Amino acid sequence: MSALTVLDSRYSWIRMGLTLAVAMVINAGMWLIISIMPAMQFELGVDRADASLPYTLTMIGFALGNFFIGRAVDRFGVSLCLIGAAVGVSLGMMLAVISTSIAMISLAQLLVGFASAVGFGPLIADISHWFMRRRGIAMAIVASGNYLSGVIWPVALSGMLADLGWRSVYSTMAIVTVVVVIPLALILRRKVPEEAHARAEAVSSANAKSSGLSPTALACLLGLAGIGCCVAMSMPQVHIVSYCVDLGYGPAVGAEMLALMLAGGVVSRLISGALADWLGGVRTILIGSALQCIALFLYLPSDALISLYVVSLIFGLSQGGIVPSYAVVVREYMPAREAGARVGFVLMATIFGMAIGGWMSGWIYDLTGSYQLAFINGIAWNFLNIGILVWLLSRSRTQGALQAA
Repeated sequence: MSALTVLDSRYSWIRMGLTLAVAMVINAGMWLIISIMPAMQFELGVDRADASLPYTLTMIGFALGNFFIGRAVDRFGVSLCLIGAAVGVSLGMMLAVISTSIAMISLAQLLVGFASAVGFGPLIADISHWFMRRRGIAMAIVASGNYLSGVIWPVALSGMLADLGWRSVYSTMAIVTVVVVIPLALILRRKVPEEAHARAEAVSSANAKSSGLSPTALACLLGLAGIGCCVAMSMPQVHIVSYCVDLGYGPAVGAEMLALMLAGGVVSRLISGALADWLGGVRTILIGSALQCIALFLYLPSDALISLYVVSLIFGLSQGGIVPSYAVVVREYMPAREAGARVGFVLMATIFGMAIGGWMSGWIYDLTGSYQLAFINGIAWNFLNIGILVWLLSRSRTQGALQAA
């Protein structure tokens, strides 16, 4: 296919569907660790902050993987990277199964997180090459695979968790990952034509001039904003199961609440993708960040079961599209041939925010015996994110006006 026919083509949509399927499987490790956190804490007899460390190491690995695997995808293509990552996820889970301490599990989760990252930033960057007019919605659909993974696997394996324990859950998922991902990776070997890269480069260069910032400066600014939004985002996502256990509702209810939150996030990502095609990535992030801040405020007075379900759904509908919209901004303003590395860097920053925020919320809980201050801490970080985005949007408008003059 030529550049004129390959972008937004029938093949592009088929490839997007296969990519989504991969993401739904290979991202499971970052959500299962949340579901098994109370069981691990009980088995190993540790406090809440220590029990949060495997999740924190998962997200650190996930952050680093988005950057380094993103660079590898730019160089070697997505297929080979997916095969290596599937093996890495499976190996990490099996290492966790035989671990006997939080430290050992945390190191295993570092590998799980690093390898799982191929299912987020690198896949989002790869599918972005196959679309132009509908790039925002295509990237959002692939990004939804991460949340769909969190909707499906913790609930599907909750019975096994209750009956056989968390080690059986991990053993099962290690096998599923290899069996499903590797065959799909072989189907995704095809590469985008060079002409399509050239066409995308022309569009991104024009957008970059309007911002008045270099690609590196813009990436660093987006990374700082991403840390702010994701420290805030991590409080409900990471601790909702533990929060429900503390309130006496049990881990199964917490898993359902997490699934509801992530299902709302899938809807949010699809809506945000459509908005990004219409309004652009920066405005879409700003809308999502403002709504997320409102949802965090709603958690403060909510501890009844029904209200927690409702607020969790509202939170998911508010924040789900934020992180993928950062990737849309990268593709709008930065060189196409560096998509994997640039998207990976910005998403790495957002995931570091999730890792820091997940641990920070557990630390605040241990100090205060309550999650109230942890929610307030998230709100403060959210305001940092909103401030950066407002400044960036106003700067882009000023630069555009100066160039027009």
